[in-house]
Amino acid sequence: MKQVLYDKLTAYIIENQDRFYRLAYSYVKNQDDALDAVQNAVCKALSHYEELKNEEAFKTWLYRIVINESLTLLRARKRFVLENESSREIPYEEKKYEVHDDLYDQIGQMEEDTQSIIKLRFFEELELSEIARILKMNLNTVKTKLYRGLKTLRAEMEKEEDA
Repeated sequence: MKQVLYDKLTAYIIENQDRFYRLAYSYVKNQDDALDAVQNAVCKALSHYEELKNEEAFKTWLYRIVINESLTLLRARKRFVLENESSREIPYEEKKYEVHDDLYDQIGQMEEDTQSIIKLRFFEELELSEIARILKMNLNTVKTKLYRGLKTLRAEMEKEEDA
């Protein structure tokens, strides 16, 4: 029984590895860190798969692990202080060809819960009920945070367009 569960889990991980990477990258915004987050998440999932009581919960369980690992990497990065920050090279960017999308930057400035909800809803195309299970929130709380976040996002984007 355990081997069947393990095999199903590994098949699901392999099938959805791109989605996990994309989700991690949306948080850490760095290819290497995203790969590390996914690797850590897969290791944790495979080492704790026996604790999973419902195999229908693979999706929500793995998304939650990937999000947690991504946030852990972000927190570790915030604690890391560069010793010689003045020697860092600043890349040249033309305004016309900005590397980061304004919408993506605005989402990144929102609180963690709202960011997660918007990313899971629109980037991963998950249903609100799935998002509620992944984030362990009430469905109505997810809806409220999503709509408030979208309203804030719309206002910020309109403000930038007017500027």
